[in-house]
Amino acid sequence: MAFDLRTVYAMTALACVIMGAVQLAAFSTNRFGRWLAWWSANNILLGLASCLIVLREIAPDFLSISVGNTLTIVGSAFLVVAIREFAGRRISPLSVVLMAGLPSLPYFLIFTEPSQSMPRIVFLSAVCALFDMAVAWEARRMAREEKLYSAELASGLFALTATLYAARAVMGWWGSLGGGPLFHNGDQMHAALGLVAMLLLTLRCMVIMMMATERTQVQLENAAYHDPLTGVLNRAGMSCAFAALSRRPLAVLLIDVDNFKQLNDSCGHAMGDDVLKAFASAAHDTLQPGDLVARHGGDEFVVVLPDRTLNEAAMLAQDIRSAFAVAMAGMAQACCVRPTLSIGVATGQADAPETLHAILHKADQALYRRKREGRDGVDVFSEELQAA
Repeated sequence: MAFDLRTVYAMTALACVIMGAVQLAAFSTNRFGRWLAWWSANNILLGLASCLIVLREIAPDFLSISVGNTLTIVGSAFLVVAIREFAGRRISPLSVVLMAGLPSLPYFLIFTEPSQSMPRIVFLSAVCALFDMAVAWEARRMAREEKLYSAELASGLFALTATLYAARAVMGWWGSLGGGPLFHNGDQMHAALGLVAMLLLTLRCMVIMMMATERTQVQLENAAYHDPLTGVLNRAGMSCAFAALSRRPLAVLLIDVDNFKQLNDSCGHAMGDDVLKAFASAAHDTLQPGDLVARHGGDEFVVVLPDRTLNEAAMLAQDIRSAFAVAMAGMAQACCVRPTLSIGVATGQADAPETLHAILHKADQALYRRKREGRDGVDVFSEELQAA
């Protein structure tokens, strides 16, 4: 089957403009961030560039060569800006200008003759390969940091298109894409590469929308399973995370912030919120990966420590008390009541959510004894305590 290169460019132009228009319409709903506007601009510019290239030998060379290739480079640069905006890493306007402007200069200073089609193709393909590799790298980093499966797909897809552009540059350098004017070399390999590139452009737009959808779902799940004030798990989140432990020995800490009601009454609820956030930060800095911390309600917190003995859990509880005391020392001037921690410790086996309630009941008995005997300390559950 023979491919006509001019037809492939025309099809690419139409596809890019339609995708860009759809993205722009989605952005106008105010449901998406600025990244979608950059992505829309990328597709629209690539579509306009392909339109101008289709008009080669029909429109003036300045438009079909210099402007057409420049729009391709600027559009590809906007792709990097879009993915960084999506990742929350904004790029300075000067960097955008340099990234889009510097690679465009050769099309006004060097590659101005119609006969230089292959040098233009080689240079443009190399620049687009670099831009796509930058997008693939950013998507890979997002996949690691945000655990987005669609970001893994995006990284692989952009790495594939970068490889395709690099192969096109190498083939053009070696003369495998034919010679002479762009639409007169009769080379089918060039047209086939253009068709594959068009299909990949469509897939890339689908993947970026998948990333947006997946991120929204993750954010909703985080909102459902995390305490909005402290950022730790809530009760529902703890139950879900506990169920995933599956038959592992563990220890549970039930922690109460002493004098919290007096603190709220004397210093205000804003100070109380700051104390709760300080505790969450101190606990987070003390715990290890895989440990769970949740707000049990009000000023009570639960910490689940997989694969810990009673003694190890008691020592870690003391570490949390020490870290919290250091945090409170830094807030001493603003805090009119000195909050401390009372902690009850118990151990058990992760079998079902009911088991968590049973272990919490034992930890609560230890916590109650600690509060009865003066607060500000750690007590561990024992069979003697249960009998009493």
